[in-house]
Amino acid sequence: MNRIKFYSEKQVSKLISTRQGETRLGEKIKVATSFEDVQKSGARFVIFGIPEDIGVRANFGNPGTSNAWQAFLKTFLNVQENQFNSGENILLLGEINTSEVMQKAGNIDVSDPNYVQKLGDLVEQLDSAVSELVKNVILAGKFPVVIGGGHNNAYGNIKGAAEALVHAINVLNIDAHTDLRRLEHRHSGNGFSYALKYGFLEKYSVFGLHRNYTPQYIFEAMDASEALQYSLLEELPKHKRKMAFLEQLDFVKDKKFGLELDCDAVANFPSSAVSPSGLELDEARELLREAAKELNCCYLHICEAVAADNFPTGKALSYLVTDFLKEKAHA
Repeated sequence: MNRIKFYSEKQVSKLISTRQGETRLGEKIKVATSFEDVQKSGARFVIFGIPEDIGVRANFGNPGTSNAWQAFLKTFLNVQENQFNSGENILLLGEINTSEVMQKAGNIDVSDPNYVQKLGDLVEQLDSAVSELVKNVILAGKFPVVIGGGHNNAYGNIKGAAEALVHAINVLNIDAHTDLRRLEHRHSGNGFSYALKYGFLEKYSVFGLHRNYTPQYIFEAMDASEALQYSLLEELPKHKRKMAFLEQLDFVKDKKFGLELDCDAVANFPSSAVSPSGLELDEARELLREAAKELNCCYLHICEAVAADNFPTGKALSYLVTDFLKEKAHA
């Protein structure tokens, strides 16, 4: 598959609602029409989307994560450019071209006894595309901001960053789940398992884990490893959450680390595994701001969100990204 779907200036401009006397981020950010633009651009942050839900389906989850990127993009481009938000340092790369693999996934009969395994084969193709793109963005001296898709894409992010940096990286994951399931076919629940297996991931920390949805064998594996750490949501009263998060940040920040936010961790956020219990959105915003202050943070990935009629998914994602970018710009 062609790895990247670039946008034209005309396509982007159609998503922007202009108003006299006001300036939107979309009017200031740069738009890449080829990967050479990434290498030549003076922008520090490179944003791209992954419109897919194949990994979620392969993990027996609810589809829909394929639509979060467009919901985010339309809102993000219309954020006000002002003294707090600047588009000058942002390059819109486009999106991973998932049309072919999404079509193939849709053509697989759910009654096929090898249904999830066949989806897993398609996830491996996505892994390759994501890791190559993240690797090349980092090699170009830029900071990748990755939006959308299932958490299967964490593996591509980690692999790409590790290959660019020529060493394993750490990861801090704000998530209701560990995604450390067994090494079966590739899906959204075992991206970190594969990153550990192949030596791309060194230390891994999960913040806000839900005990009700974590298998015993995963608890046993994490408890037995000095490289794996977690904090349970149930043991985090609100007034102690920030301190606990900073402790987990200390665990990973001694070397380059990726920051992952699974929207399942936020209460009532439309996602592949939406939960009535979790962090508040404003808490998640604050945690991202804290992590952005760290020089060793080398990418941001926000995933598992689903655009819904009864929730402003695009606006919520835009708050998270603009908060992070504003803080990271000064780090």
